[in-house]
Parts: sequence; structure tokens; C-alpha cells
Amino acid sequence: MLFPTITFATFFMVVFVGNWLLMAYPRRWRWFMLAASYFFYGFWNWRFVGLLMVSTLANQLFAVGLQRSESETDRRALISGAVAVNLGLLGYFKYYGFFVDSIHSTLRSLGMEGSLPLMQITLPVGISFFTFQALSYVIDIYRRKLAVAPTLDFAVYLAFFPQLVAGPIVRGTELLPQFKSPRDPRRIDASRAFYLITIGLAKKLVIADFLASSLVDAVFASPGQYSSVEILVAVYAYSVQIYADFSAYSDIAIGLALLLGFRFPDNFNSPYAAVSIRDFWRRWHITLSRWLHDYLYIALGGNRGSRVLTQRNLLLTMLLGGLWHGAAWRFVIWGGLHGLWLMWERQRPERVLDTPWSLFRARLLTFHLVTFAWIFFRAPSFSKAWDLIWRLLTEWGGGADAVTLPILLAIAVGIGAQYVSRADVQWALARFSRLTPVAQGGLLALCLLTIDALANEGVAAFIYFQF
Repeated sequence: MLFPTITFATFFMVVFVGNWLLMAYPRRWRWFMLAASYFFYGFWNWRFVGLLMVSTLANQLFAVGLQRSESETDRRALISGAVAVNLGLLGYFKYYGFFVDSIHSTLRSLGMEGSLPLMQITLPVGISFFTFQALSYVIDIYRRKLAVAPTLDFAVYLAFFPQLVAGPIVRGTELLPQFKSPRDPRRIDASRAFYLITIGLAKKLVIADFLASSLVDAVFASPGQYSSVEILVAVYAYSVQIYADFSAYSDIAIGLALLLGFRFPDNFNSPYAAVSIRDFWRRWHITLSRWLHDYLYIALGGNRGSRVLTQRNLLLTMLLGGLWHGAAWRFVIWGGLHGLWLMWERQRPERVLDTPWSLFRARLLTFHLVTFAWIFFRAPSFSKAWDLIWRLLTEWGGGADAVTLPILLAIAVGIGAQYVSRADVQWALARFSRLTPVAQGGLLALCLLTIDALANEGVAAFIYFQF
């Protein structure tokens, strides 16, 4: 069930009404929201609702055991078991085929034949996201930062439909306390919610899907048919597409949660205005960046050891972060590139960006490093990525028939929007909130009609659904 569809709009209208009618009855509200979230997830494939239930019950059992146990040895065994079960489920569904293919390829290169069976396993949508949420819950309980929630509360937390499929990765410490008291419908930040939903629809339908269908998909599928100029524009276009697509999902999810009375953490903050790769990861997929730092980088030792160990921990974190995105070596390369650039930045003296020119250079370099890495992220295979890079460097004599003015305009808007300040957005929201309900409705209707007129026919799945 995709957000920008009539089906989801109908579903959300029912949930919105039920949410506020049952808010005064906490237990009924929890059962209603759990049923709605399972229905939403089951709309993709009902078989995987059982997997979500298994994950919920298993992690709650580990959490209860962790809270009740006084022995540090037992607690370490329990947290190790929780991590093993969660990563085992994720590994089976997401990485089984990848590891079997890698083993077979290695054996063939040595003149041997592999015998491991290769099964066709369907990847449950959103498994990476709800697995990381479950892990943050049990790890926070192990670290005594969070108390065990009632099982029904934890089930709603893990399945809560706005962010279930593609984030943000909301921690138990951020969402579970919001379940404890009824929300007040008079305190809904409706202006921000409608702004986020509208801007999310615009980014997804007008920019991301347009760039994908007009240039990106064709160039990355067959780079040999395009000139260097066309490939360069397509690479820039993909940088804009993935930002517009993924941030659109986060915007809509945060907006929907606000309409239901809940607050999610922000997930994007103008990442292409970053002045370094480190700054980029403070702005891009913020909830994943925090998760990797708090639960992986710190667990590996963080920066508590020597300089060499700190650099190792940084590189391992980014390599594993790349692998989290997909079961392919190209994602590992993507993560590795970011890891190497972060290591390089850590060794450099702190830069002073005290002039417009130094700020511009820092942003330009960061954007192009990020954009180059996206080539491996987007290419359908490692070899296609190298083909694309080779033609980008060698085919400058060709034409640029595939590059059109609307494509260049969409790229310019996607990048230019990164430089709209939050103060300007807050000013616009304040002006919108002071309008009469009729004027607000009319303005929203006009925006939606404009989006519908500019959008492609049909809605493509969000990019991060595959992760």
C-alpha cells in the first residue's frame, strides 16, 4: 500500500477517525492501531505478518529476561541471543542468496564447484527497519536506558504503520512514552503535518519519479548507449532522485504521525548543503546515522582506543551500514567509500570555513564525493557501475539528446531546495496556520491539483522499500 494512492488515503481516513474516537480508551486504541498496522503490512504480503509477530514476541521475551536478570553473565548471554536472533532473521531473508552466490563465485575461481543450495527467498518489505527498531529496544533495556514496555505497547511500537516500511528508525525511548497518555486533538501541529505531506508528495511524484522515468533508469540500465554529458546529468539526477524519493517517504510518515498525535524524529536536514562527509551523515537518514553510531560504532569501541582502532571502527561501521542497504557488493563498496572519506577527514586538520568561497568549495567537493558513491549504490551490478564510470570519462564527443530542460529544471529545484532555511519554512508555516480553515483547505487543494497535473501517471514504489 503506497502512500500516494487512493487506497492508502481511504485506509488512513478510517484509521484517523478510529484513532481519535478511541484515544480515550487506551487498551482499545492499542488493539485498533495494532490491527490497522498489521492490515497495512499484510497488504504487501499477509505471510510476513507472522514474521513481524514472531519478531515482536521473541524480542519481548529477551527484553523481559534482561530486565529481570541480576547476573551480568546472564544479561550478556540474553543480549547476545537477542542480537543473534534478529540478525539471523535478517540474514536469512536478506543475505542468504548473497552469501551463497559469493561462496560459489569464490569456489569457481579456485576451480571448485559449490554445493550449497540456492533458494528463492522473498524479501519481506521493511525487515531492515523493524529489525533495527527491535534491536534498539532490547539494547536500550540491556543498557538500562529503557524499561520493558507492556507487550501490547511494544507490538504497536514495532508495527506502527507510518514508519514501518521505510523509516524513520524510531527508538523505543522516543515513541513508547507517547503511548502512556492520550493525545489532545487540539494540540495537533496540523500546519506542519500538511506541509510535510504535501512537500513529500511533490518530491516523490513531481521530482523523483519524473527523473527516474525520464533519464536515470534508462542510463543506468544501458550506459553504453549514452554520451558522457548524458551520463553526468543522469548521475546528478539520481542524487536528486534518491534524496527526493527517500526524504519524501520520511516527510509523509512524520506528517501522518503528527495527524495521529505522535512526533517522530527528523530524518533529513538539507544533506546536499553539507560541508563534509561527516556533516553529510548528520543530515542524511539521520535516524540510521544515530543508530549506527550508538549501537554499532560504540559497540566496536568507538574512539576509545588508539587512532588505528578508531579508524578501523569507523570503516567497519560504514561497510556494515552499506551492507544493511542491500545484499550486493556494490552496497559494500558504497559504504566503504564513505568510510574511507570519513577516515580521510578525521586525519585532516579542522577546516575553517570563514568565507563564502571556502564554504562553496567544501559543499561542492562533498556533493561530488557523495554523488560519485551513488553510482555504485544505483547501478544494477558492479560491472555496470564501472561501465558507466568509463563512459563518463571517455565519451565526451557525443550529443545530449536525452537531456531536456525539464530534467535540468528538476535537478536544479532538487538541489536548490537544500538551501531554503528552516527559518523560512517556519515563517511560511506560521503564515499558513493563521489562515482561515477555508483558505487553508483551498491552498492545499490547489497544491494537490498542481502536483497531480505535473506528476507522471501511476506511482512507482519508494526506493527504500527494497531495503
